[in-house]
Amino acid sequence: MAEIKDRENALIMETTKGKVVIELFPDLAPGHVGRIKELAREGAYDGVVFHRVIDGFMAQTGDVKFGNSSKPTFAPSRAGTGGSDKPDLKAEFSNANHGRGTCSMARSQNPNSANSQFFICFDDAAFLNRQYTVWGQVIEGMDNVDKIKRGEPVPDPDKIVSLKVAADVK
Repeated sequence: MAEIKDRENALIMETTKGKVVIELFPDLAPGHVGRIKELAREGAYDGVVFHRVIDGFMAQTGDVKFGNSSKPTFAPSRAGTGGSDKPDLKAEFSNANHGRGTCSMARSQNPNSANSQFFICFDDAAFLNRQYTVWGQVIEGMDNVDKIKRGEPVPDPDKIVSLKVAADVK
């Protein structure tokens, strides 16, 4: 298992394909890291599907409104169009590279529209640099991310079974 340096700034994500450990970057994107941790601690990501998965690019998830397969608001045809009931976040763009395993916030054309959705890069996606907020890096389980079913939309999508801050896991 990967060494978790700071359990308050790491996530343990159980997916239908296996465990993924993500190191958070609070110095790089404090607002986004705070939001991800807040939603994780509320259990908002538990049951949320990977609604947009493009081979060689990224796996997108985090629509806690329409993408949560365990809630009555689940609407597969609308997954990817919703967020949380919290306000959108101000962009925290940086020079961090969108490389393999990078975790970054999804948004609309408005740079300050990130809310709850995020993606994990399969391969280098440097063309996203300084346009999307990088908030973390997969440090274990990228092989499980690689197994997530592809599609736009994804038929019978994989999902986040649970997403927890490592400090909260006994």
